[in-house]
Amino acid sequence: MNEHIAPSRFRRYRGGRRVAGLREVRLWVPDISSPAFIEQLARESALIDAAPDDEWQSIVDAELATLDEWASPETRSLPADEAR
Repeated sequence: MNEHIAPSRFRRYRGGRRVAGLREVRLWVPDISSPAFIEQLARESALIDAAPDDEWQSIVDAELATLDEWASPETRSLPADEAR
C-alpha cells in the first residue's frame, strides 16, 4: 500500500470526527501485566479482604453515590421510588 494513503485516510477520519464535535484524546493507563501493578493489586486486595465488611462497603457506597453528580440529566439514574 502506498505509504501516503494511510495518513490521508486518518486525516479524513479525524477531520470527520472533529466536524461531528468530537476531540481526540489519548490516555496513558496502568499496564495491568506489569509486576508492580500486580503487586499493588495484591496489596490492595489484601487490605479489602482484611477490612470488616461494613467498613469497606460504606466507603464503596459513598463513592458510588457521587457518580450521579457526574451523569448528564439524560443518563442520571432515578431514585428507586421514581423508577416505578
